[in-house]
Amino acid sequence: MGSYVPNTPKEQLDMLHSIGRESFDSLFSDVPEAVRLKDPLKIPEGRSEMEVISHMKGLAEQNRVFPHIFRGAGAYRHYIPAIVPSVVSKEEFVTAYTPYQAEISQGLLQSIFEYQTMICELTGMDASNASVYDGATAAAEAAAMCRDRKRRTVYISSALSPQTISVVKTYCFGSGARLVIIPEKDGVTDLKALKTALAKDTAAACLCIAQPNYYGCLEPAGALGEAIHEAGGKFIISCNPISLGLLKSPAEYGADIAVGDGQPLGMPLSFGGPYLGFMAARQDMARKLPGRIVGETKDSRGERAFVLTLQAREQQKKKKKASSNICSNQALCALTASVYLSAMGSEGLKQAASLCASKAHYLQKILEEAGLKPKYGQPFFHEFVTAGPAGSSSLILKELEQKGFLGGLPLSDGELLWCATEMNTKDEMDQLAEIVSNCLKCS
Repeated sequence: MGSYVPNTPKEQLDMLHSIGRESFDSLFSDVPEAVRLKDPLKIPEGRSEMEVISHMKGLAEQNRVFPHIFRGAGAYRHYIPAIVPSVVSKEEFVTAYTPYQAEISQGLLQSIFEYQTMICELTGMDASNASVYDGATAAAEAAAMCRDRKRRTVYISSALSPQTISVVKTYCFGSGARLVIIPEKDGVTDLKALKTALAKDTAAACLCIAQPNYYGCLEPAGALGEAIHEAGGKFIISCNPISLGLLKSPAEYGADIAVGDGQPLGMPLSFGGPYLGFMAARQDMARKLPGRIVGETKDSRGERAFVLTLQAREQQKKKKKASSNICSNQALCALTASVYLSAMGSEGLKQAASLCASKAHYLQKILEEAGLKPKYGQPFFHEFVTAGPAGSSSLILKELEQKGFLGGLPLSDGELLWCATEMNTKDEMDQLAEIVSNCLKCS
């Protein structure tokens, strides 16, 4: 840090002498000699601002930006009203954190409070926290909320995204909880397999599903919720927030906790982030929500004011014994979601969801005519899986890329997960189907 701290070598030595040290090496006397760095780090020399900007531009040019995107799988391209980046780029908001002396920052607290309110309206739940890192973390934290001394088995659907399953596995491993993955059947969670597993288990803590699921299919959420509730566990639904403009809310399906990734709410793809995970719960579980919750109160003059409330201080105090170690939130991303929802309104969100669904169904139809059959016969929102001849996926994707199209995500040999949003036009969908058709005829 020497080149970044504005003091001279003499001043640095004076500071060392004032604490009774003769050299910088003596500061590390408690570090074993065997692990100390003997030689300088093998990193390039420093560069000027102009050189760094030129280097970064060169790296950025290596990214492939597709003008036509038909891939989702957890990160989606949606229209973002111009007011969203205009508001969230204001200097007052550019922070991902809430100050520890939170009440001095009323504007930031209000923005989080409004975000929480909108998430509750969207999901039908009673309380929301100030957000967590991403959708996968939200699902894992929700499962942790449901565990107690007697109920330690976490059930999750295999039709959740692989990233979410991986994070839930990690959480369960760290806490010593038992994890059971329920298989899918014809693209949705196997209800019979779930009931069979629950019949042998008296320690069921929860079931977590996605609605719509990773394959785009709509789950029989009501029946799945009834099954886990009959076994004494809680029901967690991970949902796409845009779909809630059209589909039933998690509350209407009987969920105890609603989670998901807020990326579709005004956040660009941005090569993978930053995004945010939203969490909301019924009133009886509100005190178990991890992280921060902003509440509304009145100040000494009787005027509206905002405070941090119901924050589980055990997260900072108990450390490894705590039910959660999340002490922060994605404040800037949460603000982005709030501005997006405010700009869209309920009718705008409903229209966006309807366009996503109608365009995806049109895309499935013309891809089937081109030679890619739907793999599942389930209702879907805006994603679906197609099955083609063995070895066709790589050929199709390569041909599409040459034409500027990012095609569906390859799942297995011949299978592709496609997505359409309101951003996709009929002309580009027709062009995509024609490319696919020609590719299959030549293969």
